[in-house]
Amino acid sequence: MKQYYRVLTIAGSDSGGGAGIQADLKTISACGCFGTSAITAITAQNTLGVTAIHAIPVITLEAQIRAVLDDIGTDAVKLGMLHSVEVIECVARLLAEYKISNIVLDPVMVATSGDKLIQDEAISALQELLFPLTRLITPNIPEAEIISGQKISNKDQLGETAEQLARRFNLSVMAKGGHLEHDSLTDFLYDLEMSRLHRFTQQKVVTKNTHGTGCTLSSALASYLARGLSLADASDRAIDYISSSLKAGARYQLGKGHGPVHHFHKFWY
Repeated sequence: MKQYYRVLTIAGSDSGGGAGIQADLKTISACGCFGTSAITAITAQNTLGVTAIHAIPVITLEAQIRAVLDDIGTDAVKLGMLHSVEVIECVARLLAEYKISNIVLDPVMVATSGDKLIQDEAISALQELLFPLTRLITPNIPEAEIISGQKISNKDQLGETAEQLARRFNLSVMAKGGHLEHDSLTDFLYDLEMSRLHRFTQQKVVTKNTHGTGCTLSSALASYLARGLSLADASDRAIDYISSSLKAGARYQLGKGHGPVHHFHKFWY
């Protein structure tokens, strides 16, 4: 019998379908893997914003994770927004117990408005409890600034920060350059396993349909790692996927605000 490549996403639900668990599962499917999920919170959300959040009890979150790992197992885990210290403690304990090593953490800390989304205590818990278990983190520039404590204003600084964070926390770092004002978009991967800095440059897509790009990229990375690609090859494939998803999604209108990328552009358009 054939076996699926499996990816478990642990994140929040987006009722609008553009980000969170919904974007993760679409991405995982589009990238050739079987997606499973454990929901940390339910949001009432659309292209205009979030109107309500209901946190899932930690005991229920734990039950979801155990249900997946006890039966189905996983080849990689993608971690999205973990909103409290209690949730982070639960997830870290279970990932250590099940000896999961292929973990991609999207350290969701800052909203598009620039506001912090999680408390300082949760940021510290991420670093202390989850970073030691994680293979790859995917901060954008505001998040990289919070973690490093340094201001980032150009590409050279972004690459340097990726390497500094990788060596400081003993993990690989994909530092995303979307917040820099250029016609092109440059992301940096510091691959700690190979002690090498990679630069990925794409033409910036002019579109308002950018909702869920961070979720999509981290889920694509987890999917390609689950399929056995190296960090560099997985990053190359994932960045190509999100770039193509943005280009295809720019042709569509959905809702009144920031629409989603087109996750299934390879299959229909």
